[in-house]
Amino acid sequence: MILDRHAALQDWLKLSDLHEYPRRIVCLTEETTETLYLLGEEARVVGVSGYTARPPEARLKPKVSAFTSAKFDKILALNPDLVLAFSDLQADIVRELATRGLNVVVFNQRSIHEILQMMLMLSRIVGAMEKGIALANSLRAGLLRISHAAANLPRRPRVLFEEWHDPLISGIQWVEELLELAGGDPVFPELRHCAAGSQRIVDPNVVVDRDPEVIIASWCGRKVNKDFIASRPGWSKLSAVRNRHVYEVKSTYMLQPGPAALTEGVRQLHTIISHVAGVSVKPELCPQERVDPDLKTGWNSRPRMASSTGATDEV
Repeated sequence: MILDRHAALQDWLKLSDLHEYPRRIVCLTEETTETLYLLGEEARVVGVSGYTARPPEARLKPKVSAFTSAKFDKILALNPDLVLAFSDLQADIVRELATRGLNVVVFNQRSIHEILQMMLMLSRIVGAMEKGIALANSLRAGLLRISHAAANLPRRPRVLFEEWHDPLISGIQWVEELLELAGGDPVFPELRHCAAGSQRIVDPNVVVDRDPEVIIASWCGRKVNKDFIASRPGWSKLSAVRNRHVYEVKSTYMLQPGPAALTEGVRQLHTIISHVAGVSVKPELCPQERVDPDLKTGWNSRPRMASSTGATDEV
């Protein structure tokens, strides 16, 4: 019996198909999916988050998770050799996957620098280091072009970035950094290094004291209700509200710590801030996706009606 097992092990060592890099990857958040596509390694992706929007073709992959929940049996059925997750927010998912015997890598990027480092690490994991370096350098060059354009703005408007509405949560580090690169002056810079949203809850009355000239809202998974923002006690006095500079940037462009934020997200921020500063955006720096229509029409130029979900519909 022992000899039989020994012979079987020898046969396995001779015949087994070993792979240098993972070939079947499940991505539990959008940013690693988009990064793998930009690296030209999309064939390795076998499962994605249900929130995945970029690139559009990634939505054809099997959807196996939300942000804090996952379909474990469906993930196991895909036979992945690697699962990619994000932060302590997915710790319970990661623990269960590890218990079930899967390999899991958890990224924790919270800044522009860490986002680029995540991309480089992921490129090494899949054996595409040269393409990863090229991607990181291309993204850095794009950010520098935005920064140079922002340096020529006649002024830097004070900006409140609203990540959530109730409780009111200010922007996480990569968002605040992108705001500064885009030409804005965040009104809660002291909170940017707080990783948890619960640590970035702000008192609406303090916002009144800091008087932002622009409010940019990006409510994760929910349409921004500008009337709700303007109706907060005392907020009618805010420069942003009085001058109708309240805008939405879709969360898929801003709240995923990956390529989207460093490309479309920062372009939309720069477009909004330049508009408030009275400056046109260079064509090569314009957003590629649909921007807040109120940049052209003016917020409240048409009547709005609140829906049962708190979102607003034009009437």
